Amino acid sequence: MDVKLHDIGEGMHEAEILYYFVKKGDFVKNDAPLVEVQTDKMTAELTAPAEGFIDEIKYDVGDVIEVGTTILTMRSEQKQSSKQPVLAGQAAGPETSQSSGPRNFNWEIPSTRVKASPHTRRIAREQGIKIEDVQGTGKGGRILDEDVYAFIEAKSEPSPVKEVEVKNQPRVESAGNQQTIPFRGRRKQIAKKMTQSLYTAPHVTHFDEVDMTEVLKVKDQLKKGTDRRPGVQVSVAAFFIKALQLSLKEFPIFNSKLDEEKGEILLESSYNIGLATGTEEGLIVPVLKNVENLSLVEIHKQMKDLTKKAVDNKLSGQDLRGGTFTISNVGPMGSTGATPILNYPETGLMAFHKTKKMPVVIEDEIVIRQMMNVTLTFDHRVADGSQSVAFTNRFIDYIENPYEMLVELI
Repeated sequence: MDVKLHDIGEGMHEAEILYYFVKKGDFVKNDAPLVEVQTDKMTAELTAPAEGFIDEIKYDVGDVIEVGTTILTMRSEQKQSSKQPVLAGQAAGPETSQSSGPRNFNWEIPSTRVKASPHTRRIAREQGIKIEDVQGTGKGGRILDEDVYAFIEAKSEPSPVKEVEVKNQPRVESAGNQQTIPFRGRRKQIAKKMTQSLYTAPHVTHFDEVDMTEVLKVKDQLKKGTDRRPGVQVSVAAFFIKALQLSLKEFPIFNSKLDEEKGEILLESSYNIGLATGTEEGLIVPVLKNVENLSLVEIHKQMKDLTKKAVDNKLSGQDLRGGTFTISNVGPMGSTGATPILNYPETGLMAFHKTKKMPVVIEDEIVIRQMMNVTLTFDHRVADGSQSVAFTNRFIDYIENPYEMLVELI
């Protein structure tokens, strides 16, 4: 049986081998973890398609392989002169069935597969912890990151691991007097996608500014609550996403994708907003699905959950599929303007920049308002400049007059 790298994420072409759970000769049960791989978007485990023995491991840890490549092979029967079974951790082949001296066998029956994510397993490995020794507190006994950390704190002896690589930091290699960082994995895939986007879609970026004063007041009022109702935490980004969804409903051309082969523009029926998220391994875009059916509180909660999963490298393939429009909230980092590259094949991307107090003329009077720059990048094959201005103006109307959104929600 050949165990191949299959497509575990939308648009993936290759993956880096991170860790093997088995070695040649090991006996594994059906669905037992075999190898952990890193694509440009996620970390995932490949499991055994059936019960059997590991026959050959074809690639080393750190190798980058393409989809469809055979990583290792298995066989359902063990050929050996002795009738003794070969168990996990015991070498296979004729050379292990005969020996001139006494041998020590591991007669323990392979334990039930431990329930833990690849990221949790990696934490345990880096800290020199056997994942089987950790008591899981998650659903169905699943081991969580917190369980591993609690186990480490409870240990009286220091970890046997002398040096631990900093989590998610790019590996730096030395070549003479120069240092290099391997250009592979997520970084390489980001480069490919950005190049495809830039050289396929003619980009245009429209700049504008929005008065954030009123929406910030509403946000603060919701947080304070009233005598009859406790406060509710809603981020400004949640208002952005809801305002965008309502604006996209009026200007569906920006919630579309161009199919040049079919000669048609597909207007998406759902509003799935991609959240450009910076992580230590590079940019990734989890997708907040069906925003049209979510309240501001639900948007805030789901957005927070997706962002945490992205930073912790726990996103699934489903979390990354189906985006129709992308946002980039770079204001908290101090950005005042940018010309982002589209998340191809989407038509539009809106970026939100730094909010700061500025003097503004309103009805011939100078007042201090909270002002923010906003940019809309779009595919000029699909939309025109006049449409981008009208679309951005509608978004600005909703943010500057947040109570107008209530009318649309009735």
